[in-house]
Amino acid sequence: MSFFSVTFINTSFFLNAMSQRHGGFKRKTRHKFKKYYKEKGKISITQFLSEFKEGDKVILKAEPAYQKGMYYPRFHGKTGVILRKKGECYELMIKDYKKEKTLIVHPIHLKKA
Repeated sequence: MSFFSVTFINTSFFLNAMSQRHGGFKRKTRHKFKKYYKEKGKISITQFLSEFKEGDKVILKAEPAYQKGMYYPRFHGKTGVILRKKGECYELMIKDYKKEKTLIVHPIHLKKA
């Protein structure tokens, strides 16, 4: 062993050993997606099959009993404009701060503004 020998440590070991972020899509939404106690029960079929036209203003209001076609929780309560129908869902434009974003949302999570 010489005086100038250097030991190299694999840094990827330390990166993987650190704690990972826990949680998924609906993390920290216990109160945000909660229904009022009088609204609990079966999903309304009229709300499930509701139709919107292009240019309609809608509010994003999640139906927690139906997870398909749900948007990211950050956009809860935002207002958007319907761009077009895409399958059984709707493509809509919302404004997130200064940036315009496109979301694909099921009509059960939309409410006319």
